[in-house]
Amino acid sequence: MNLFLDKYSRTINYLRISITDRCNLRCIYCMPSEGVKTFDHKEILTYEEITRIVRIAVDLGVKRIRITGGEPLIRKDIVYLVSLISQIEGVEDLSLTTNGLLLKKYAEQLAKAGLKRVNISLDSLDPIKYKEITRGGDIKEVMDGIKEAENCLLLPIKINMVPVRGVNDQEIENFAKLTFEKPYQVRFIEFMPFGAKDFWSLDKYIPTEEIIKRITSIAPLIPVDFERAGPADYFCFEKAKGLIGFISPLSKHFCHFCNRLRLTADGKVRPCLFSETEIDLKASLRQGVSDEEISRLLRLSVELKPSEHFLKDGKRVDYLKPISKIGG
Repeated sequence: MNLFLDKYSRTINYLRISITDRCNLRCIYCMPSEGVKTFDHKEILTYEEITRIVRIAVDLGVKRIRITGGEPLIRKDIVYLVSLISQIEGVEDLSLTTNGLLLKKYAEQLAKAGLKRVNISLDSLDPIKYKEITRGGDIKEVMDGIKEAENCLLLPIKINMVPVRGVNDQEIENFAKLTFEKPYQVRFIEFMPFGAKDFWSLDKYIPTEEIIKRITSIAPLIPVDFERAGPADYFCFEKAKGLIGFISPLSKHFCHFCNRLRLTADGKVRPCLFSETEIDLKASLRQGVSDEEISRLLRLSVELKPSEHFLKDGKRVDYLKPISKIGG
């Protein structure tokens, strides 16, 4: 396997692929209630174009692929894309991030097609609060989807929760307690200053240190030491079945661990989530360029990776596109 290194000697082995900017929810911190203008179908990459990019990226050293959106399960024939990517020699890990609403319908098909595991974005365990946060979502559908994913061995199941003060922070402890009975990896992600316009404010932000303090009021946390493959720091309760993770983009930069590139639904490679820099692969693909040229553009995107992001002062990042456009 090749080593795909950036100029800071970080190994780039992970590609996050957004396959749609559309979503079947309107979460209050992600987008306005009326939604956002979405790409026309002709603007987004075809599955064949995505598969070609993955194959070239794998030749460079990428071995982990995550499919994201928007909500990836609403794109037609998602199972077909999973089967195409899973058959590429060198793809060692193929996962998907979803809000879970359609997971019950697709979990078995995705597992048979080669998907290895799922991340579920879930910000409340209370049906009424969940409906408020998502503007209409049904948490029962999500919980049924998680159960079906377990049955289909899409493991480990990771549940991502974004605590927002005054919105869902009273549920932090309940999310942590899930790990006593279930082998989930429950990850708490700091609220970041972009998304729905005017929803972000510094007083809604809860630093990881405070989240940990609240969770340790339940029981002590024990550090879990295993090979780091992402930005989360993991802990567990004694005798718990699952793990608790903390992802701290603001209070604790993890940029020196960054191993990823992002491919947007409309075919742009982003070296950093919080940067405006993009390399347009779609235009080159549709001009009929060679694999060598796509490889050059991927290497260029790695060369342009910054040493770190600059979300340090809590100000909104208004220059960024909505997260549904970038890829969750």
